[in-house]
Amino acid sequence: MNIITVDEITKAYGERKIFDRASFFLQEGEKAGVLGINGTGKSTLLKMIVGEDEPDMGTIIRAKGKVIAYLPQNPVFRDEDTLMDAVLRESGHKESDAKAMLTRLGVADFGQSCGRLSGGERKRLALVKTLLAPADILVLDEPTNHLDQEMADWLEDTLKKFKGSIIMITHDRYFLDSVCNRIIEVDKGKIYSYEANYEGYLSLKAEREEMAAASDRKRHSILRTELEWVKRGARARSTKQKARLERFEQLSRMTDAAKDGTVELGSVKSRLGRTTVELHDVSKAYGDKVLIRDFTYLFLRNDRVGFMGHNGCGKSTLMKMIMGEVMPDEGRIEIGQTVKIGYFAQEIKDDEMPSEQKVIDYIRDVAEYVETDDGKISAARLLEKFLFAGEDQYGPVGKLSGGQRRRLYLCKVLMGAPNVLILDEPTNDLDITTLTILEDYLDSFPGIVIVVSHDRYFLDRVVGRMFIFEGNGKLRQSEGGYTDYQNRLLTEKQLANDNSNSGSGQTGSRDGSPEEAETGLSGSSGKAKWNTGRVKKLKFTYQEQRDYETIEADIAALEEKIEQADANMLKFARDFVKLKELTEEKEKAETALEEKMERWMYLEELAEKIKDQ
Repeated sequence: MNIITVDEITKAYGERKIFDRASFFLQEGEKAGVLGINGTGKSTLLKMIVGEDEPDMGTIIRAKGKVIAYLPQNPVFRDEDTLMDAVLRESGHKESDAKAMLTRLGVADFGQSCGRLSGGERKRLALVKTLLAPADILVLDEPTNHLDQEMADWLEDTLKKFKGSIIMITHDRYFLDSVCNRIIEVDKGKIYSYEANYEGYLSLKAEREEMAAASDRKRHSILRTELEWVKRGARARSTKQKARLERFEQLSRMTDAAKDGTVELGSVKSRLGRTTVELHDVSKAYGDKVLIRDFTYLFLRNDRVGFMGHNGCGKSTLMKMIMGEVMPDEGRIEIGQTVKIGYFAQEIKDDEMPSEQKVIDYIRDVAEYVETDDGKISAARLLEKFLFAGEDQYGPVGKLSGGQRRRLYLCKVLMGAPNVLILDEPTNDLDITTLTILEDYLDSFPGIVIVVSHDRYFLDRVVGRMFIFEGNGKLRQSEGGYTDYQNRLLTEKQLANDNSNSGSGQTGSRDGSPEEAETGLSGSSGKAKWNTGRVKKLKFTYQEQRDYETIEADIAALEEKIEQADANMLKFARDFVKLKELTEEKEKAETALEEKMERWMYLEELAEKIKDQ
């Protein structure tokens, strides 16, 4: 049974057409995720479904008797209302249920007025109100924004258990894959519906685009044949000849299937010296709440480090300390002279993006040109690569959607040519297309990437090391991405259960220090430590000491291997099979040498610091 039918809708704002005779349906019990590039009309579609907006043409049919609960992108509350007033008004639920769910989502001061809430707190309050409302259909616009991982896991489980239907916008790809059984894609005014989760959608979309490309190729082939016939001077005297001319004109008017725009950008370059970002015994507390205690970490060039923890644990505070906006209570932070930080903040202040300013001028405020791998690129060209077409560049910033503003803000950060990127919750409000290209860009970014995020997919895709805030100032280090961390937790839990069952009662490493066992710094490029007391002395780990003693010999051996490969390539210049083998051998040796040199620079720098203590 169809509970929502969108039939041939058209919607435009001025000359800009959002939907053009677009259709889809949602059946009872289906849970659908809505995808599309920011600004294509996803939020507008949800507003039309719930009746807050109307299509210019076409119809939207809602099944009779079905109650809809709606979570808007930017919820509004009465400033004078308390949190409990806002949640319980018209919900019919018990106060105890509301308090339990608010607590689950990190809201504890139930008597606080709504006017004092941050954007994230306001969104979580609206989510509680929506989930508590009696409903057959949930319509949710970005429900995972501003949720930490524990909250997102709870919401995922809640929506999977929900007996009704769901249609939601979210860019959390693991969330989509787990919860949804239908994907609705908004693309260039049309709506495409796929009966699949996110993984299945990717496969089906690829098939659709291949079929469209094949149709275009076939049309071009027919068009060439018809063109040759016309060129031969055929005269339209017979009915058959007239029909062929009409067919040629019809084929000529047809357009190819539109290709997806992509955010393409060669690496923006800015030299990074030996000294980068160094945190030494950093501590920070607000009153009795300790956020960070005695944290030391030396970021190395090309580091990819993620920070994760519950809301309010200190992640953004740590980023602001690196930026120099907040001072540590104890310890010191050293920033190298060549370091140029690009900071993608979690929330954009109103004065940072003036509504009346033109999009192009917003970028030109940073620079007119920026140096990339492909040479100099202008602000206008950079905007094109970020999917802002010519006419869009001269529109006001205030007319952009929330996601478009985030994309523009990211463009401005990269226009500054940073060599250290700090991304604080970058996945909030960015569409999946932009996220995918950002991830690809970070693969070749020639500098340090520091990420604060609850997005499991993004962490798995981008970072090679994580720090998890565990409370009371402690940060736990874990090698790899989010899934590696979760697998490690499962292993530790299993070991703890096994030890408990055997009566040993012991867990962790052989010397009783699970933190040290977790760190796993052997052969790594970074150095971190955490202890309950103040730690003053830097020192080599066992692996670092071994590497320091042997690395120069390793480098010499690799250099000799490359020289030998060059000599052999001259010798076997006419043996193409052997030449291919030698070329691959040389490339591997050069890659290994580059890694060894990077490691040697780090060890030499660390040795100097140890010596100077």
